[in-house]
Amino acid sequence: MKDYLIKLRNVSFIRQGRTILKDVNLDVHRGEIVTLIGPNGAGKSSLLKLALGLESISSGQRICLPDLRIGYMPQKMSLPETLPLSVKHFLQLAKGYHKSQLMQVCERLSITELLTRPMQRLSGGELQRVLLARALLANPELLVLDEPVQGLDVSGQAELYHLISNLKDELNCGVLMVSHDLHLVMAATNKVICLNGHVCCEGHPQQVQHDPSYLELFGRSMPAHLVPYTHHHDHTHGEHCHHDHGPAHSEQAHAEHTNKEKGDN
Repeated sequence: MKDYLIKLRNVSFIRQGRTILKDVNLDVHRGEIVTLIGPNGAGKSSLLKLALGLESISSGQRICLPDLRIGYMPQKMSLPETLPLSVKHFLQLAKGYHKSQLMQVCERLSITELLTRPMQRLSGGELQRVLLARALLANPELLVLDEPVQGLDVSGQAELYHLISNLKDELNCGVLMVSHDLHLVMAATNKVICLNGHVCCEGHPQQVQHDPSYLELFGRSMPAHLVPYTHHHDHTHGEHCHHDHGPAHSEQAHAEHTNKEKGDN
């Protein structure tokens, strides 16, 4: 059994008399990626804040590993144009890291050439990598990402999801993230939890994609040529599954489908 990092048990969250989340259960273990999906207003970001301990639960229980190290990547960041803040100075504002870590993380994420650039002059993809770098300075056991691919094109999204998957393996950490990119997230996660104020359905991405609750929220399942990852096998997943679930596998599947279509025409 994988090591658990955080558990939420029958958690409800009420704000100003309105129930945001009701009776939600959540488990994140070391070595897995758990993705929250759902429509706007479903409570995804609220659930992240409850998991982080940034909001107080109204009822239920939050259990986490003692002294759990958490790296958090926010959904977005707005800085005043007049604030003189370089990427290096922004990263140095993080707490509790060794100086040697900063350059190691910057090299791993290929952002060393950005260190002297003002934060306000970064592109969308560059900013996402800088925010991810700051989260990694915590040497996290749990990496929490709120819509990490927001504002990126499809290629940039696939690349960042692939990077996150690799970092999960390198750090042997767990990942909890929010996504609106339903078709792409299928390629980058071990478990999907579909939220709409409560847990509508959860499980392996391919299982959730065909769940009636999922289809009720998001409509019919996507055509095969739009789904970058379809995992077919006749066995169950265990701790030591070594299948390639990354975007590279997805691109290959898409290319195979495209070639088949050309052959059929």
